[in-house]
Amino acid sequence: MKYPYFVVAQLLVLLPCASVAASGQTCLIVGVTDGDTITARCPTGDMAYPYSQIKVRLSAIDAPEKKQPFGERSRQALAALCFQQQAAIAEKSTDRYGRTVADVSCQGKDAGQHMVGAGMAWVYNQYAKGYGHLYPIQDRAKAARLGLWSESSPTPPWEWRRTRPPEPQNRKR
Repeated sequence: MKYPYFVVAQLLVLLPCASVAASGQTCLIVGVTDGDTITARCPTGDMAYPYSQIKVRLSAIDAPEKKQPFGERSRQALAALCFQQQAAIAEKSTDRYGRTVADVSCQGKDAGQHMVGAGMAWVYNQYAKGYGHLYPIQDRAKAARLGLWSESSPTPPWEWRRTRPPEPQNRKR
């Protein structure tokens, strides 16, 4: 009858690392993919595997794609705020690509609000339920012609993705 206790003990050790807690977890930001996606190194509480790495998509915003105008500047703006910083990550959901969708705070600033306010991301209407506070921030950035709003008619990433052919997948032979 050792096995049931062993299973229970394993579950108690692994549950903390199953996902980022909804109430929030502090993690080190070790990568910035683009203006709305980061890689975080989070403590697990397991001595054998003390850290796990997760991809995190910022809630309610959509930043320009890498090859889109302002794509690299958007990535740099998020990196300047979050890279190599401790971040509070509050998980909201998981997207279709398996990324954690979360509210992220770096250096005491809400990263999504910061990106929208700097004109480096759009409020993502499709996923902005409960984030109405972002629209006035976006309106102020637009009125001040900050970031991507300095262009006469910037193309939102969701429209830009629709008009682009899919990226070829790298295959090893």
